[in-house]
Amino acid sequence: METVQKELERILKKEQILQNEPMDRHTTFRVGGPADILLQPTAESLPEVMRCLHSHKVPVTVIGNGSNLLVADKGVRGVVIEMGKQLADVCITKEYVTAQAGALLSKVSYAAYKEGLSGMEFAAGIPGSIGGAVVMNAGAYGGEMKDIVHSVTVLKKDGTVLELSNDQMEFAYRHSCAAENEYLVISVTLCLHKSKPERIIQKMEELKEQRVKKQPLEYPSAGSTFKRPEGYFAGKLIMDAGLSGALVGGAQVSEKHCGFVINKGGATAADILALIQHIQKTVKEQFGVELQTEVKLLGEF
Repeated sequence: METVQKELERILKKEQILQNEPMDRHTTFRVGGPADILLQPTAESLPEVMRCLHSHKVPVTVIGNGSNLLVADKGVRGVVIEMGKQLADVCITKEYVTAQAGALLSKVSYAAYKEGLSGMEFAAGIPGSIGGAVVMNAGAYGGEMKDIVHSVTVLKKDGTVLELSNDQMEFAYRHSCAAENEYLVISVTLCLHKSKPERIIQKMEELKEQRVKKQPLEYPSAGSTFKRPEGYFAGKLIMDAGLSGALVGGAQVSEKHCGFVINKGGATAADILALIQHIQKTVKEQFGVELQTEVKLLGEF
């Protein structure tokens, strides 16, 4: 790792390389042990960074806003690349919105609204970055990223840059080819449509009101913990299983919305995972339904 460290110091500025960085600073669950090295590169430096890490066979983990992650208490070995505020530019040309991977969905949605562009209202309240949203085909309130993505610029592990169309992304429910091929999303181009700004903001406010009313936004969480099982709603299954308010250490099933596991205060990643597994076991026993997590596990559990 010493050789890798020296090469990274040649490519990046000192402040872009964080050693033994606590991951609770980089996830919305506010839990997680240290990453050996956390990098915050720019779009220009990314290809060279990836070539360096690939040539030395260093394990690489890519994160965005950390809003769909549960990082182990022992942390993450190797290098974590954070696609954050250093990769958050947004450019609008006619009906096309191009955003770098680290741009927050809220920021991109608001920029579209200011230009009278509709289609992204569903994503305005999702607490994630656009890169992460595309990788998992995030969705809410009847909309999904696949509905508005025109093209995606990705980076392969060896530093090769590819431009993929909507079809080539192979979008499905909470899935895209980026995840299975381990592509790193650099930027996303959306195709939206013109509408009156007052209608757009009204829709955004209506959805925001629904979120505040129904979701436990006052506590750290990773959003919806489970995927929607076919023919069911995860939150209702969990509630019907009598698990509303169930606790493991500092982790709790939200009493406001049972589809959310929250950090009630002082939770560890082990607490959260134990609660998730307890929910899955109980729902399986009572209803015969296997709940799959939307939350991605990182590190040594």
